[in-house]
Amino acid sequence: MVDKDKDLISALKTGGNKEIAFQLLVKTYQQRLYWHIRKIVVSHDDTDDLLQNVFIKVWKNIDNFREDSTLFTWLFRIATNESLSFLQQKKRRNILSIDGVSDYLVEAFESDAHFEGEDLQKRLQLAVLQLPEKQRLVFNMKYYDEMKYEEMAEILKTSVGALKASYHHAVKKIEAHFEGEK
Repeated sequence: MVDKDKDLISALKTGGNKEIAFQLLVKTYQQRLYWHIRKIVVSHDDTDDLLQNVFIKVWKNIDNFREDSTLFTWLFRIATNESLSFLQQKKRRNILSIDGVSDYLVEAFESDAHFEGEDLQKRLQLAVLQLPEKQRLVFNMKYYDEMKYEEMAEILKTSVGALKASYHHAVKKIEAHFEGEK
């Protein structure tokens, strides 16, 4: 995949086949980025808007991509930052408390007609949505996206140790949530 990404970056930067290369980039990463963003903001409609914003930023900034990280990491960093900025804007506009963001996400999840899943999946998602933002993000990236801690550290600009601690705390809180349901 790395060689394909290097070819893709080269095609995007040289301009001759920039539109075709961009279409390939979108086709390659659209689904993974969609689900990454969706796990952060929950709403399908918001996810679609944010995904479009991510690809617009990529289009506008590809020439500034220094390639000191992988294309995957760069794309996920943009998607993560866009998603977290969106939640911060929601918090400021609605004057939500920190708990208010979790409540907002739970409400959005429960009213989402696009979510199809079994009862256990829904219960897990509700438990995850009640985690603090950083723990929720780390849990989703590790559990659902199966990212390595090193990749997450690059995307989130933090240490592997801090990520491991966040993931551990997230798992403990999810376990406690399920224990509390009994």
